[in-house]
Amino acid sequence: MVKTGVATRRIDGAEAAVRAPAMKAPVVIPKYLEQTYWWAYIHPKAVHFFERQWLVNLILWGNYAKLRDAAFREMPAPISGKVLQVACVYGDFTGMLAQQLGPQGSVDVADVAPVQLDNLTRKINAHPRVALHHHDSRDLGFADASYDYVLLFFLLHEQPESVRAGTIAEALRVVKPGGKVIFVDYHGPRRINPFRYVMMPILAWLEPFAMDLWRREITDWLPPGALPSHVDKRTYFGGLYQKVVITR
Repeated sequence: MVKTGVATRRIDGAEAAVRAPAMKAPVVIPKYLEQTYWWAYIHPKAVHFFERQWLVNLILWGNYAKLRDAAFREMPAPISGKVLQVACVYGDFTGMLAQQLGPQGSVDVADVAPVQLDNLTRKINAHPRVALHHHDSRDLGFADASYDYVLLFFLLHEQPESVRAGTIAEALRVVKPGGKVIFVDYHGPRRINPFRYVMMPILAWLEPFAMDLWRREITDWLPPGALPSHVDKRTYFGGLYQKVVITR
């Protein structure tokens, strides 16, 4: 079901009037997202255009499945715990994640854009253990230490630094002690990688916040006082992409 700031809507179409907590502020699309990424995530025609497996794979230079599966390998198969996916993902990411679930596993997906939640609702086809929630990544609304795994797949590069820091803080807040926060995103490629010189102008033009991840480590945005028990980092495709796993 899709949980919004005002109601809970079953993904099979049945309506239920369920009031949100009175003190909960309405979830609004952040200005940076409307101004910078309307063409990719907000406009309905954008969703129609980008929701093609071959296209998202092309955008990642043929690395979509490799990076998706690298994230999944950080969790036992089958997955028996609670997984939080922060932000919807074009392509088969969530559907493939649902296939990894064991009998006791579940997935929650949180996104700030209703059009993305509607799109994912159609893709997951009322999967009984996948629930969708209308939340900002900086205010997830879930209890502390309530998830075994938190996934952020190509989200951080789309956010300004202040938003990125808030997102990471929330991810760490909701993961259990000993649980993992799994980031897959862009990374500064090696100088000998020709895609460094292809991607630099593309990202500077279309993804103005992405270059932050070329210059700094994801751990630079950890909240003050955060002391993860372990941090593991791997890079892919000549350093253009990274997987960072923070174990709380």
